[in-house]
Amino acid sequence: MRAAVLHEIGQDKLEVLDDVEAVGFGPGKVRIRVRATGLCHSDISAMNGVLPQPAPFIPGHEGAGEILDIGDGVTHLTPGQRVLLCWLPSCGTCPACKRGQTQLCLAGFMNAGTPNFKRPGGDVFGFAGTGTFTEEVVVDAGCAVPIPDDVPFDIAALIGCGVTTGLGAAINTAKVEAGSSVAVIGCGGVGISAIQGAKLQGAAQIIAVDPVESRREAALRFGATEAIAPDALADAKQRITAGEGFDYVFEVVGKSATARTAYETTRRGGTLCVVGAGALDDYLQLSMFELFFDEKRILPSMYGGGDVLTSYERTIALWRAGRVDLESLITHRVPLTGINEALEQMRTGAALRTCIEI
Repeated sequence: MRAAVLHEIGQDKLEVLDDVEAVGFGPGKVRIRVRATGLCHSDISAMNGVLPQPAPFIPGHEGAGEILDIGDGVTHLTPGQRVLLCWLPSCGTCPACKRGQTQLCLAGFMNAGTPNFKRPGGDVFGFAGTGTFTEEVVVDAGCAVPIPDDVPFDIAALIGCGVTTGLGAAINTAKVEAGSSVAVIGCGGVGISAIQGAKLQGAAQIIAVDPVESRREAALRFGATEAIAPDALADAKQRITAGEGFDYVFEVVGKSATARTAYETTRRGGTLCVVGAGALDDYLQLSMFELFFDEKRILPSMYGGGDVLTSYERTIALWRAGRVDLESLITHRVPLTGINEALEQMRTGAALRTCIEI
């Protein structure tokens, strides 16, 4: 089958090959025909080594499709069923799951080091234990989440990661209060979803911060009350909050420099929500005095900071009701053979989310 493969960490282009085979099918597994997948910045971060990932590997973790076959012991799924792929399934039995923090379950990571593809030349990994830039994938049954018939594959794919992450950061993690002031630093697909989440929660002011003009314009369409370039943030803090800082600031870039800026832009007693996935060796520096004296809450948000399946259901309900706009998040559509063009669009900020139609 066809798949887009990165041969070595650090390469910036993928090679679309037709000699890839999905492996590992057996008890507790399902084989899925991928129909649509989103290109998330985390895929690029894995390609350039910011996020740890063995190579060669197939990127992609934001996908949806149809079940082709089920392994022994799988009783809740059937061939032909429409599903989205959850790259971080919960086991239901670990301490995190028992506490209700299923987004912190490590069961999904246990499979990330096992190759789930092969080529004539050897094993190939799937990013985050999935790898959706391909026609078929074999995953644990827990990774396949049924979707209603009225949810298109492209919309379901977005719900599988970026939308759930952004909405959840505002609703689950930060718990944005009505009438509050919000700044979102980084307005790609996840940042735009955080903006929509803040709007749903009733924020009075939502300031979108991004260096790319097209993203700033998009943020206004999705609910931001103002959109500015990063060099205008200090002025906006002074003008809008009289220098005190915003009630909530979302860092959706994944870099210590922007996290530090976000901290300084948050008011004393306010909330900094870290959404961006950064590198293992990129450290955020804070003094012990400011941590104590400013009493700012620093809240990381992993996969939306709440039960993932509940978040999926909520997002679908909000989408059906017209409360969130998911269709407009997809600004580009390409076939799998156009993946390198899509990667460049993501790197330059030209796309919010690209749907790869397979």
